[in-house]
Amino acid sequence: MSRLFPRTGLWSRRLRAALAVLATAVAMCGVVLTATSTPSSAATCNGYVGLTFDDGPTGSTSALLNVLRANGVRATMFNVGQNVQNNRSAAQAQVAAGMWVGNHSWNHAHMTSMSQAQMQSDLSQTSSAIQSATGSRPTLFRPPYGETNSTLQSVASSLGMRQIIWDVDSQDWNGASVSQIVANASRLQAGQVILMHDGIQNTRDAIPQIMANLTSRNLCPGMISSSTGRAVAPDGTTPPPTTTPPPAGGTCTATASTTNVWGDRYNTSVTVSGASTWTVVVAITSPQRVSTIWNGTATWDSSGTVMTVRSNGSGNTFGFTTMTNGNSSARPQIRSCTSG
Repeated sequence: MSRLFPRTGLWSRRLRAALAVLATAVAMCGVVLTATSTPSSAATCNGYVGLTFDDGPTGSTSALLNVLRANGVRATMFNVGQNVQNNRSAAQAQVAAGMWVGNHSWNHAHMTSMSQAQMQSDLSQTSSAIQSATGSRPTLFRPPYGETNSTLQSVASSLGMRQIIWDVDSQDWNGASVSQIVANASRLQAGQVILMHDGIQNTRDAIPQIMANLTSRNLCPGMISSSTGRAVAPDGTTPPPTTTPPPAGGTCTATASTTNVWGDRYNTSVTVSGASTWTVVVAITSPQRVSTIWNGTATWDSSGTVMTVRSNGSGNTFGFTTMTNGNSSARPQIRSCTSG
């Protein structure tokens, strides 16, 4: 019997070693399974869209991040400076979860009623709060309510930020149901940006269905380029275009101004300089729609929100009327001007 004890001890040591190897293998498998289960890692990305969430961080930011991580989503969080100051840990959690953070003003005021100095102070204070909390200074700015003017855009640019509005409004702020939010998000096309908000339960519940729709169309969540304002791959590369680009040629300058505003519509005038024949690409914020255009020939992309206007011999100024359809704050954005 005395010789069995050494054998038992040897067997026990071998068993423990084998179990340790097995445990390590299981742990490693767990890591591999976790990494490969991320939905976006297996998706074929033929284009990227920008999912954005305004007004954070809130008391629900942690719940939002959990849903985003579970669905393999990286998004842009347009944070309010005051909220960041009061909830630094939530802002840090956003970055730790792989999100990008942008500037959404200090306290969500109507900034177009401010002086230039007030705008400068507001945005600078917000960027400083975000940098203090997260370690990175924002390069994107979203004006509250989508209200902007040339002064505000200039101030944002002077602080190293590009202004970002949106192409699609989820209407989550307006009490939209989960199915309505999903339906609105289904209009997203490659390169476009959608407006959503932190702190809304219906928005969180809609994310799995939004992702399922995007995946079915080979679209993936991406980052918003501070150079173009368009959604690109998370590493900053631009995917191949999904629509025919404007004709090749030199550059020109197109300047837009709002000339008349009524309760349900407004007029925009665009002046082109640097070319006598030109092609101007203009983005309209959904659900707004252009009803009339003059002094130019227009075509539209499949989303109905990107308009390509070509000169038709009527001079270097064209205009159009936009029906607000419930979104009275957004204004068209000039994306490019090409001569020839």
